[in-house]
Amino acid sequence: MKKIRISGAGPVGLACAAWLLQKNPNLPIELYDRLSEDDRIFETADTRGIAISQGSKLLLESIGAWHPNAPAIHTIHVSHQGHFGRAIVRREELGQEALGYVVRYADIHLALRQALRSIARSASQFQWHFSHTEEIAPQQDQATVLIHAEGGLFKDQDERPIHRDYEQSAIVGWVKTNQINSHYAWERFTSEGPLALLPSHRGEQFLNLVWCAKPDSVQERLQLSPESFIQALQNAFGTRAGEFLEVGDLRAYPLGLNAREEIVEGHQVWIGNAAQTLHPVAGQGLNLGLRDAHTLAEELLMPDSIANCLARYAAKRQQDRRVTIRSTDFLARIFTSKIKPVIWARGLALSALQLMPPIKSKITRQMMFGQR
Repeated sequence: MKKIRISGAGPVGLACAAWLLQKNPNLPIELYDRLSEDDRIFETADTRGIAISQGSKLLLESIGAWHPNAPAIHTIHVSHQGHFGRAIVRREELGQEALGYVVRYADIHLALRQALRSIARSASQFQWHFSHTEEIAPQQDQATVLIHAEGGLFKDQDERPIHRDYEQSAIVGWVKTNQINSHYAWERFTSEGPLALLPSHRGEQFLNLVWCAKPDSVQERLQLSPESFIQALQNAFGTRAGEFLEVGDLRAYPLGLNAREEIVEGHQVWIGNAAQTLHPVAGQGLNLGLRDAHTLAEELLMPDSIANCLARYAAKRQQDRRVTIRSTDFLARIFTSKIKPVIWARGLALSALQLMPPIKSKITRQMMFGQR
């Protein structure tokens, strides 16, 4: 029987363990968690809103880890600050109940913790090691696989073969408006990076904010008074979402691309942010990681050698990883270019996207379900 060790108990590591144990409760699994066992740590944990695709929602529901207080996205409006071109995607065009959802990172982390506890009640060989900060060394026996699921911020990670520093940081937080913006999401490309406003669990007058810009600009904005910050945000975004009234929970994160070329090495495999850290444009990072975890669990449950299971896993994940990494990298770079022909091409591309529904639907489905 295979023995599995999972290093990292963020959402991706927890989900992988849950899918494995759900199908095979007798599987020997060791999960190494840097956090303590006490869930009260999530009362003050990361509150940023994370975009969850419809595909990821279905995966999480399969293990009872869907958080009920997750506002849905029915319409996405994409625009280009100071230039022509826009695209609007509606759920009706794809025949889906939603294009995606927004969940606080702490909520999805806690929901997965609780789901795994429930599944693990009948798993006699499951061991959950809490407050574990040591590096997990791979074992040499042929029956054990080591899954690397450690996350971490871009600047805290060792440089990997596919690496790009976008020289951007993201301000995240929330903003209150003077109008109701039910189930609406905006992605506005500015000269410094994307500015996204997403539905918030706080209510229909609130939006989650993700504002990408040069690190110096980000630090300057964080030093502004609330009134001055609101005015700067209004100037950058415009009035489509109404007048901005309040902001809160503002913090900054460094942005970059940091990905492995090879995600399997012997009996070791890398998933989620341990395999690829992406720019948040289009909100693909966690969704890609959950697809990693689900596919890996499905393969490791097969009655075959670890080498064969991991080889199939790498082959199955190749196309989805390549398309998602390249597309987010392209968007992060192309919309900050100040070269006039590139600016004109961006506007034409957005306009063409709006005029060609089949292409728009294909791109949106990729974002929702991954490359199949």
